[in-house]
Amino acid sequence: MSSTSFSARRDIERIPSRPLRSVLFVPGSNEKAVAAAPSTGADAVVFDLEEPETPMSDAIRERAQHIVGDFLRSAPPAPSTPRWFIRMRTPASGGAWPDLRATVCPSLTGVLVPKLRGPEDVVAADALLLAAEGEAGLPQRSVALYPILETAEAVHFAYEIAMASPRVAWMGGAISRFGDIHQALGFRWTPEGRETLFLRSKVLADAKAAGIRYPISGMWGGDSDDRAGLQKFADELRCLGYYGMMLGNPDHIAQVHETFTPTPEEIGYWQDLVRLAEQAEHTGSGPVLYGDPNRGEGHQVHLAHVGSSKLNLEWARDLGLV
Repeated sequence: MSSTSFSARRDIERIPSRPLRSVLFVPGSNEKAVAAAPSTGADAVVFDLEEPETPMSDAIRERAQHIVGDFLRSAPPAPSTPRWFIRMRTPASGGAWPDLRATVCPSLTGVLVPKLRGPEDVVAADALLLAAEGEAGLPQRSVALYPILETAEAVHFAYEIAMASPRVAWMGGAISRFGDIHQALGFRWTPEGRETLFLRSKVLADAKAAGIRYPISGMWGGDSDDRAGLQKFADELRCLGYYGMMLGNPDHIAQVHETFTPTPEEIGYWQDLVRLAEQAEHTGSGPVLYGDPNRGEGHQVHLAHVGSSKLNLEWARDLGLV
């Protein structure tokens, strides 16, 4: 199937999504960690069935499937808090089907698809999910897809991957220090992150162009106790346009949530702009001015400012803040 065949499908109706500020990975083979997942405070938890530990054996994989499957079947139906995901094996491996059969149930929000090469892998994952939903007695397209872009091909075809299925509700690059994307591209990790800035920007632009409302980025690759480094990385992600990030350490959740949550001052500013614009429309008076004249473009309110404010307030509402 040609990767370019998905480019023209701009009117795709996606599974609804909400902002996920933290996407915490938990090894599916660790029964204690799985049981503790509800108390972490993460917006989303991913139970890893692809590679929960090294080395992996068939016995460990089957044990992980049983642990996660039993947990999910006892959890409240989706959408719950946190939202539950699994990371399955890639469809090309032949292992995706047993991972899905063991875990697809009403509480499962979505499935992370690793090591994608192109949109064909998303189509394959969609078909497998359709069969798993049928076997579990769920309505079609109950479960979302969350592609992880961790190969050079996946980064190249990010837009086509996002457009390959209406199940794709979240997406982002799996930027990491030692992971698959490092192997694929050969960069040398630095705390400043310049070596991955293009990757993060490219994936973000492709995801937004495809209609992904809340893109999510990869993990902080520095030391767990380097909170300043984590903060700088998270701040840059938010400034770029990301709404959350993957995490491997539950101790980072509160800090990351603060970064990816609009402040009361920001919300008040957006509400003021919308209110002033609506008043001006009602009275037919203008121009609409706001704040310090030294702010340049930001002082005189235009429709673009109002549109951005409304979009940001939608984000705040989806987080339950407005």
